[in-house]
Amino acid sequence: MFINNEDTTKEDNDQFESEAVVSADGFTDIDSISPSSETNDRLEIDPDELLSNMLPDVATSNVVYGEEGTDDPPDNSMAGPPDDNMADIPDESMAPPTDDNTAALSDDSIGAPQDSIPGLDDKYDQVRIPPPKVVREDSAGKEQLNQAKRILGLQHGNTEDSYTDRTNYRKAYSLLREAVELGNNEAKVLLASAYLQGDHTPYVTHNLTRGYELLESSAKTGLPAAQQLLGALYATGLERNSSQSKALLYYTFSALGGDPRAQMSLAYRYWSGVSVAQSCESALKYYTLVADQVARSIDNLGVGPIIVRVRLMDEDNSPKESAMLDDDLIQYYQFLADKGDLQAQLGLGTLHLNGGRGIDRNLKLAHHYFLLAAKAGNTNAYGYLGKIALLGKEYDTALKYFKLSAKDPMGQWGLGTLYYHGWNVKQDYKQAMAYFMGAANEGNAEAELQLAQMYLNGIGVKRDYGSALKHFNMASKQGHVLAFYNLGMMHAKGVGVMRNCQTAAELLKNVAERGAWSSEIMEAHSLFHKGYTDAALVKYLLLAELGYEVAQANAAYILDRENTDFIDNLNYRYKRAFVNWRRSAAQGFGGARLKLGDYYYYGQGTDQDAVEAAEQYELASSMENNPQALFNLGYMHEQGVGKQEDIYLAKRYYDRASEASPDAQIPVFLANTKLQAKIYLQSLRTMYKELTWSKIQDKTYQLVTGTATSVSSTMDYTSSLFTELEAAGGQDWDIYVMSLLAVLLGIVMAIRTHNIRAAQARADANAPLPQQ
Repeated sequence: MFINNEDTTKEDNDQFESEAVVSADGFTDIDSISPSSETNDRLEIDPDELLSNMLPDVATSNVVYGEEGTDDPPDNSMAGPPDDNMADIPDESMAPPTDDNTAALSDDSIGAPQDSIPGLDDKYDQVRIPPPKVVREDSAGKEQLNQAKRILGLQHGNTEDSYTDRTNYRKAYSLLREAVELGNNEAKVLLASAYLQGDHTPYVTHNLTRGYELLESSAKTGLPAAQQLLGALYATGLERNSSQSKALLYYTFSALGGDPRAQMSLAYRYWSGVSVAQSCESALKYYTLVADQVARSIDNLGVGPIIVRVRLMDEDNSPKESAMLDDDLIQYYQFLADKGDLQAQLGLGTLHLNGGRGIDRNLKLAHHYFLLAAKAGNTNAYGYLGKIALLGKEYDTALKYFKLSAKDPMGQWGLGTLYYHGWNVKQDYKQAMAYFMGAANEGNAEAELQLAQMYLNGIGVKRDYGSALKHFNMASKQGHVLAFYNLGMMHAKGVGVMRNCQTAAELLKNVAERGAWSSEIMEAHSLFHKGYTDAALVKYLLLAELGYEVAQANAAYILDRENTDFIDNLNYRYKRAFVNWRRSAAQGFGGARLKLGDYYYYGQGTDQDAVEAAEQYELASSMENNPQALFNLGYMHEQGVGKQEDIYLAKRYYDRASEASPDAQIPVFLANTKLQAKIYLQSLRTMYKELTWSKIQDKTYQLVTGTATSVSSTMDYTSSLFTELEAAGGQDWDIYVMSLLAVLLGIVMAIRTHNIRAAQARADANAPLPQQ
């Protein structure tokens, strides 16, 4: 079962709003709970025990999604009657959070660890926390763990290997089990993750109970990764009843331990107000911690990892427009490239250089295809070959290739990079800027980023925040991660722009979502299309906790459409899907608004509410001009359900749906036909209701009187005409008229006789000669 609902009560979790102040008389200040930077020691903290001491009333109760559990805040922007059955499933507010505190953040506050734990209620401001036990880093099982990590690392992100060549996975998980038996906590987390996600079947099958046990044992030693996964289990209701208070506590301790996933989860919760009071500043601090880590993992030689956010709903609606490249299409392009097609060579080279669309980054293949294009005479390909050499720190080779591509944007960027750093050439910032300018004018994102950084830091040019902002914006439009990061930091600190917490948080959220864990989105997508629905669902649910909108939408889609072994109750599935649709909709996905309208209209996962359904349809239609939402609004106006009955307004919505999508034209034609018939019948019904005997008499009298008046007027007109003719032509006017008519008749007869004779002559000419 996905959710265990036995012996549970529906009680709200307390909302944590303020920071805890812990007395110091013999007890540990909660601010001091952080991992040591000088040793590998960890703190042994049991969040369950701590929660019981801090929040006894909350810890002993389970909050459920209706019957499963959530603590999402109410969506105040949407009106409608309260839902008694879904009182525990209020959603995030639709708009991103704002914060009245617009004071500029100091340099130390951005990117620095939190000084305290935000989010604890004032009434617990004198909580006594026992000092944690310090335990040494695991040494037992370390060798087996490292061997297993090396094996899994070789195939990380390649889900195809998970289902074709599984020999290495067998060995890896065998080593992990040995390490777990020796008590290695990190091995417990890796094995528990495999048990939860089940994406390496049959070597590690789905076993939520076993995964939870391993995580619980490891989390008590203070391992942040274990605490993060336990928080996700409590947040999503996997294996245990959903408890947002426990989830928040585990996330908080894990985030203090430096786990980026926990920091992302907390940032999303503060950003959208899930089980905590909305706080843009708190969200910004946590997003900054993760964005710093992601930015440090990216150099200036590329735009950063490319994430393909594929919604299963969009694929279902438009199956021919998939964002993924299938094997047949790749093989076709490879065939063209081998035959000398220049565009295919450049396209495959770029695809393997950057990765994306289901293709892993492969510099060896990228080099192969760019070399084919270069030999065919394409100078831009030399620029890409130089970039590959630059990534391998082969500066001599890079310089040679960049010179061959000096008139192309990639070659100009490469030469600028060499002069900027002084790699194999004398360092020259002015020369570097000239090359960067030339490449930027051709739309090169890396060159835009370099120019922005030079203006920002005053390198080789006078410091100019306005120019830096301009070039960062240009680079961000092409998806450069470091451009997003720098823009976010500028808005966070108010450098060159007015400080804007909301904009900074959104930009840094984008950066945080480009971390190494982003590859799991495509892994889940691949698992789903291979038929591993449960494995895909778990991955999407865990990613949804990090704030990925596409993961929230896809988790809701699977729960809405697919059968899963985790949930054998349809109503539970709908309730879980309902919550994820609402979170996705709050992040701007119009399709989720459409689904929320359906859920409210039919009462799936929530109480039936036609008025709320209409509001969701209106939001969907305004956000994406959704034809289905427009059609539904037309139907509701036609029927008077959730909207005031208005046939003419219904027709307007039907027509808009037809304009929005050609596919809607046939259903709109049928709906309009029915609507016209309804209008005609309504007019007949109105006439019948107004019909009485006295009105019939009045109508008959009006008809007879009108006819007599018309005949009299016609006779008077004819008489006046004859009188005028007699006055004009005298008494013999009729003879003149008859003579004129006779002449006209003679002309007509002469023309007719001529036509008959001509036709007879043509017939005789075309007649066949008689046989002799």
